[in-house]
Amino acid sequence: MPGFELFGDKERKQVQDVLDSGVLMRYGFDGMRNGHWKAKELEAALAQRMQAQHVHLVSSGTAALTVALASAGVGAGDEVIMPTFTFVASFESILALGAIPVLVDVDDTLTLDPDAVEKAITPNTKVVMPVHMCGSMANLDALQSLCQKYGLLLVEDACQAIGGSYHGKPLGSIGDLGCFSFDYVKTITCGEGGAVITNTEAYYQNAHKYADHGHDHIGTDRGAEQHPFLGYNFRISELNAAVGLAQLSRLDEFIALQKRNYTILREALSSIPEVVFRRVPEGGEENYSFLSFFLPSEEVAQKAHQALGAKGVDACFYWYNNNWHYYRKWEHLTNQKSLGKLPKDVKESLPDYSKADFSASDLWVGRNISCLIKLGWTEAEMKKRAKTMLEVIQSSM
Repeated sequence: MPGFELFGDKERKQVQDVLDSGVLMRYGFDGMRNGHWKAKELEAALAQRMQAQHVHLVSSGTAALTVALASAGVGAGDEVIMPTFTFVASFESILALGAIPVLVDVDDTLTLDPDAVEKAITPNTKVVMPVHMCGSMANLDALQSLCQKYGLLLVEDACQAIGGSYHGKPLGSIGDLGCFSFDYVKTITCGEGGAVITNTEAYYQNAHKYADHGHDHIGTDRGAEQHPFLGYNFRISELNAAVGLAQLSRLDEFIALQKRNYTILREALSSIPEVVFRRVPEGGEENYSFLSFFLPSEEVAQKAHQALGAKGVDACFYWYNNNWHYYRKWEHLTNQKSLGKLPKDVKESLPDYSKADFSASDLWVGRNISCLIKLGWTEAEMKKRAKTMLEVIQSSM
């Protein structure tokens, strides 16, 4: 991770097809295309790879989350359960629809704790949204059982986890809807892009219309299409889709490189008794984009993280103090800072996160370090990196 490390002839060829046709928009201009429909081709390839009946491409992972929730009818006052450890896009997409993000503790998987989820369910809860952070998954069996018990939707945020699986099924394909990001630093990239996948025809029909101003996409005259409901513009371009089409064809190559480098590092750090690796739920396989582990205390984790940086070991993250990925620095959410007035339903229903107790999350995230696994590292470079990390972490105990 990420895919931009290995751009090559496949990506250039796909992009050149689009430039040669001169059609950068995914809809219309049929006669000019020379048979090139990159977005449609990528949707078909993703459907096959993700074992999903329907795929719709959008402009970003954030757009994918927003479109997925909207397609399932999530709106004003509905509650969406999400983890304390994620990217801010999770709650942004919820708030954009006038819905309420309900933050819930994570456990040693670094994803939603099913027990905490059940305690957070109210009559207004509509969706449980696990976020498969850093390439690994939540306990989806337990979360599915809760959703069935309480009549809720399961929407997987698999934006960081393409290529991972759970009981043999691709992450993102297990819930009612799944979302992916193809931004510049994801395992495969479109530059900017995302996708919604589902096996529910109604959600797909809603998604492709909602993401294009409500166009119903019936017929060949775009100006004559009907608009059955309000929508917005979350379209992907043909240029972005072209890059993604090439990158998807290389996903197995990328995952294999990640697994090799991940394994070298994990085997080295396994010799330290105090290092405990994040728990991967039984039946799950990571996409190996990060190696995440816990140290004995918050103090040791911070000391080790600082020492790694001082030794030139880049791409190791201490999320506990991160501005974008952990609830502690989300002052704009806590203080409800927005350019315009927030909807009444949000103002009246948003929990007071300044008083929230997420000490259970702090217990895990405060002791965690997550190391990005780059594609471009050679085996020799990875072994050298692992040796340095081993020495630094041991000296930090």
